[in-house]
Amino acid sequence: MSNHPEQLWNRCLSVIKDNISEAAYNTWFSPIIPLKYENNVFVLQVPSQFFVEYIEEKFIDLLRMTLYREVGNGTRLEYRVLIDKSSGKGTQIPSAGEQPKPKPQTASSNYISPYNKPQLPDIDPQLNPSYNFNNLMEGNSNKLARTAGVSIANEPGKTIFNPLFVYGQSGVGKTHLANAIGVMAKQLHPEKRILYVSANTFQIQYTDAVRANTVNDFLNFYQTIDVLIVDDIQEFAGKTGTQNTFFHIFNHLHQTGKQLVLTSDRSPVVMVGLEQRLLTRFKWGLSAEIEKPDFQLRKAILENKIYRDGLEIPADVVDFIAENVTDNVRDLEGTLVSLLAHSTLADMPLDVELAEKIVSRIVTVTRKTNTVEKIRDTVCDYFSLSVDAISTKSRKREVVQARQIAMYLSKQLTKNSLSSIGLAIGQRDHATVLHACKIVTDLMDIDKNFRLSVNEIQEKLKR
Repeated sequence: MSNHPEQLWNRCLSVIKDNISEAAYNTWFSPIIPLKYENNVFVLQVPSQFFVEYIEEKFIDLLRMTLYREVGNGTRLEYRVLIDKSSGKGTQIPSAGEQPKPKPQTASSNYISPYNKPQLPDIDPQLNPSYNFNNLMEGNSNKLARTAGVSIANEPGKTIFNPLFVYGQSGVGKTHLANAIGVMAKQLHPEKRILYVSANTFQIQYTDAVRANTVNDFLNFYQTIDVLIVDDIQEFAGKTGTQNTFFHIFNHLHQTGKQLVLTSDRSPVVMVGLEQRLLTRFKWGLSAEIEKPDFQLRKAILENKIYRDGLEIPADVVDFIAENVTDNVRDLEGTLVSLLAHSTLADMPLDVELAEKIVSRIVTVTRKTNTVEKIRDTVCDYFSLSVDAISTKSRKREVVQARQIAMYLSKQLTKNSLSSIGLAIGQRDHATVLHACKIVTDLMDIDKNFRLSVNEIQEKLKR
């Protein structure tokens, strides 16, 4: 039997064609290109991330059955989504339908002594594998928390960051970081019992244990965990019984060298409704705030998601979203989803105008206004020159170039007349401004470094 990908895929198509409508076949399977079949992995090229999601939702059972029948049992499927059609650059995505399903966690009524060393039953860590360090972008706002998280994942329970208490407003990436720690720790230490649980779920479990008179079993189970991650711990506020139980769990785990990771929407210093003995313990390790992402981090987050999803979005649209959606990561990703939905479903061009329409429904868009004075000052700051320097008649290359760039950007970014621009920048006339604009335009066409400098100044003016 031949292992040539085209021949294998043609055999698969003949089966698929008999089981779906012609319209569905032409829409969803005709555009697929078989790329390679190696080591039981069949790679198919698809036009977009949307293709992957639709096929996985509607046809994965048929596709899996066909692959097993025509290619062989144990065949794994991966998709390659084109990002840059001209270069053939793409990103590879494994089929979700091929991933093993997590085992459901079952409650045990048997007493599990934390002091015994026999093999404990496996548990479902309840982690979201899509929240990992690979797609958790680093910036000034989260660097401390992220770095501490990586250290913990490498050596859980053996760092000074125990507990790690991560706090910040909703949507800044606390849950992502907490999951990423668990995912990486499980990869590096598969023998460890790792559990992610929300404070609300913990509360429900405790209430059920009280009603069933199995609180000891509940305690014993949690005392066997090696890495315990509790999300939104502020929800324990006012729940005395839950706090008391968690206090004992916390003490046992910490004293036995196990790792605790806690997240909250506020710092332990300002938390109310929690016992002081708990708050004191929360501050034993590292309290790290995740702040609102800055412009560079917001842009990196958007670009990473665009790359991972195999999308093509103009750079100016990405910049516009990053400049205006500033509060949290959820809003950034939500904006991107809405933008794509409107563009695809309403057949609207994916441009800044559409982005502004979408963003205005999420946040208030304030148009930044540039003045000749602001542009002049920004250019001087960029080149480490005084404002007086470019106002002189100096013919030094760096001074002349800065003056010309300031004139060029003023013409591009303001509605001021050439005469008023010239007066504000060195008392020059309109002819000098026109000459400066031509010089800058010509240099940008032939000098890559010069063009980069001008673009960087423009970026500064947008913030």
